[in-house]
This record gives sequence, C-alpha cells and structure tokens, in this order.
Amino acid sequence: MEAVDTAFPRSARGALKIARLVVAVVAFVCFVASRSHEAYTALAVMEALITLLFFLLYLLKLDKKLTWLFWPLADIFNSVVAALFLLIVGLFAVIIKTNHGTLAGGLDILDGRRERSLSTALFAYRM
Repeated sequence: MEAVDTAFPRSARGALKIARLVVAVVAFVCFVASRSHEAYTALAVMEALITLLFFLLYLLKLDKKLTWLFWPLADIFNSVVAALFLLIVGLFAVIIKTNHGTLAGGLDILDGRRERSLSTALFAYRM
C-alpha cells in the first residue's frame, strides 16, 4: 500500500497549496526583516503552518483515513477565513506602511489572495 500520494504536489490543488505556502513564508520574512508588528508576523506564520498541515494531510492521504471530518469543506472554510484575515492584515500593512518591509509584506499578502481565491474555487468545483 502506497502511503504517499506522489501525484498530489504536481496536481492543481497541490501546486496551489505550495504557492500559498510560499506567499506566507515570503510575507513572514518581509515582516520579520522589517521588524513589523507581531500580529503581522503571527498571522503569516499561522497561515504557513495551516497550509503546510493541509498539504501534508493530502500528501499522506490522511483525509482518506480520518473520515470523521469532510476535509474539502474544512479546506474551503480555511481558505475563506484566511483570505479575509490576510486581506485585513494586508490592507493594514499597506495603509500604515511603517517601512518598506512592512509594505512589501502587505503587498505580498494582497497578491497572494489570488491563490487562495483560486484554491477555494477549485475545491468548490471539485465537490
């Protein structure tokens, strides 16, 4: 029995998860390097960790073993909530723009909303 779904990282869902992870890590690096407010950094870390957990869930096929929760719906809910939180934080970072790193992190978050919107639409379409 194969425990790892090797095709998942090359699928559209896997590529979107990787893109979301990269956007969150880049935003985290921008916020840390610019010594921005801790809330910006914490939200970027939280988004990266949750995205990594969902990526590992699908990569290791745990969604098939843990059937007590409908994982695609949980993933859509996570994408919507994360998009709203990151929209608010991105707007605050761009509006306040205490320095260039905070502005870059905010713009990166706002640019990354496209991946979250596409991810939500893809999951809703596949359900």
